[in-house]
Amino acid sequence: MSLIDLVRAEARLAPVSGIEAVANYGRDRAGLIPLWSGEGDMPTPAFISDAAARGLANGETFYTWQAGIPELRQAISRYHKRHFGMDFSEDEFIVTVGGMQAITMALEATAGAGDEALYLAPAWPNFAGAAGVAGVTPVPVLLDMTDNGWSCDVEKIAAAITPRTRVIFVNSPSNPTGWTADRETLQAILDLARKHDLWIVADEIYALFYYGGGRAASFMDIMDAEDKILFVNTFSKNWAMTGWRVGWLKTHPSLSRMFENLVQYSSSGVAQFMQRGAIAALDEGDGFIAEQVARARQARDIVCKVLGETGRVRFSVPPAAFYLFFSVDGMKDAERAAFDIVDKAAVGVAPGTAFCAGGEGFLRLCFHRRLDQVEEASHRLAKWISAQ
Repeated sequence: MSLIDLVRAEARLAPVSGIEAVANYGRDRAGLIPLWSGEGDMPTPAFISDAAARGLANGETFYTWQAGIPELRQAISRYHKRHFGMDFSEDEFIVTVGGMQAITMALEATAGAGDEALYLAPAWPNFAGAAGVAGVTPVPVLLDMTDNGWSCDVEKIAAAITPRTRVIFVNSPSNPTGWTADRETLQAILDLARKHDLWIVADEIYALFYYGGGRAASFMDIMDAEDKILFVNTFSKNWAMTGWRVGWLKTHPSLSRMFENLVQYSSSGVAQFMQRGAIAALDEGDGFIAEQVARARQARDIVCKVLGETGRVRFSVPPAAFYLFFSVDGMKDAERAAFDIVDKAAVGVAPGTAFCAGGEGFLRLCFHRRLDQVEEASHRLAKWISAQ
């Protein structure tokens, strides 16, 4: 018996990322255009980095507020006022080590060993992975792909609820499909959660990466103050800060002390100088977000046009986020195809099997890059498709 056999099964059986497997295979290939990861190619803007550097130079390197410095929580409150029209107290926000810690803490607070958590799939795999590590059974509820795009049948969610269900995880706009819930769908999910006394963990990090103008619909538009909803968010996407690992959790103020305790016993908080950069991102970054969204929309249109012209690719034009989730006629093994595309097309894409149930037969690419690279990658993929 080896040491690996002696650790908790939940940890031992944590799934290997299918995205990482392809990225590790092709990471050092000369000339490869990497579209496998969920991030853009822009470095963090100087107005953010400079603010963090000033904090570092000023000696902000000590232990700090577990919930996040008050100035950052106030800036998050202002952000919600501008974009969501909501007046939230700074006490309703907890600063976290990226969105992933926010998700982990939301799970810790709402479900435990033997419980079930529903999530909409295909899905970013980290929620299901984190649930499994916590001993919570992740239960996928499949979205439907139709000629009119991806859709959510709320009756499927209702049918999946059991006495062990504790939480529904809703990522809208969605990674990887781009599915975006309208207000009516969100209301139906909220009504269902109220009926069965369930928590909702709402991942709305792509709300501003919405191509319909303004932002995507949010549970914040329809919720009551006492609804059992936890919102998880991150600075990674909107402000090109994926490597910073700074995010936040929006909760009811009565739960703030508890979540501070969970921060204490996990990360002990986010470095204060990094929080200075996050303040600058929120207060000075709306123009940067708008520029990114405009570029991503152009990139989306390029890749959809080029791949669509092959006549062999099936996809729904994503109304939000910055991914194309597509299938290719005759493709039987998405994982094998992803490795073959690295070898023969010098493009990095992620296999749909990396995105939980419902991802079989699909590939995902991130088009949030320079337009010339997106166009070149699209033509390389089209050539690979024509050769199959």
